[in-house]
Amino acid sequence: MRVWDIHPKYLCRKHLLAEHRELHGLWNIITKHKGKGGYSKHPETLRWVGKEKALYLRHEALVDEFSKRGYQHHTPLDKHLAKGKAIQDVFINSIKEQKILLKNKNCDCFIDVKDKK
Repeated sequence: MRVWDIHPKYLCRKHLLAEHRELHGLWNIITKHKGKGGYSKHPETLRWVGKEKALYLRHEALVDEFSKRGYQHHTPLDKHLAKGKAIQDVFINSIKEQKILLKNKNCDCFIDVKDKK
């Protein structure tokens, strides 16, 4: 389970679509199941608790990238559930580490690891 903290424009098709799918799973765990069962204790889930607005905004960034690539999107999130902090400031891996992880996946992600963030 992973929601990247890298701008969606850098993600290849595979990672963009996979993140979108996993983000919806996280959204459901946090907003509908209130952190019960399944992946509710997963570190990726826990870092988004109380930051539903940030998760919503990440979803909107993914949807914007979908549009730029000509993909259709039919699964909006309920904006009324987007509460809490609007910025994600907890990271499992730093941005630089995330870029290295993606670069090592041998995919079409366009990652410049030299970025010091």
